[in-house]
Amino acid sequence: MFSHIMVGSNDIERSKKFYTAVLGTLGAGEPMVDVKDGTTRLFYMHNGGIFSVSQPIDGQAACAANGGTVGFACDSPEQADAWHKAGLDNGGTSIEDPPGVREGGMGKLYLAYLRDPDGNKLCALHRMG
Repeated sequence: MFSHIMVGSNDIERSKKFYTAVLGTLGAGEPMVDVKDGTTRLFYMHNGGIFSVSQPIDGQAACAANGGTVGFACDSPEQADAWHKAGLDNGGTSIEDPPGVREGGMGKLYLAYLRDPDGNKLCALHRMG
């Protein structure tokens, strides 16, 4: 359904440090960097998905989506924990409950939540067996 997901950044170098560490725990490598008309965008590619970080092209400040969350699939609770730790070690903020198992309508899930340095809400998710 999705071709890519893009979030905005007010400090692209800070975002590059954060996302390279966080997405590295999932197996993504260094981003492809695109600079056009003074706007820098980062493209992380992994398993057919593209996650992008961009300075806003309209010149306005980047802001987080109220009610929005970007979820990342993890292979295990340990990978979700590594993702969470990498985020905290690189300028992210832990939010909601600590990483752990939640049960609900979608079954048993291991979840870890962060806000990136620009305030975007992120989630690492592992579907329990």
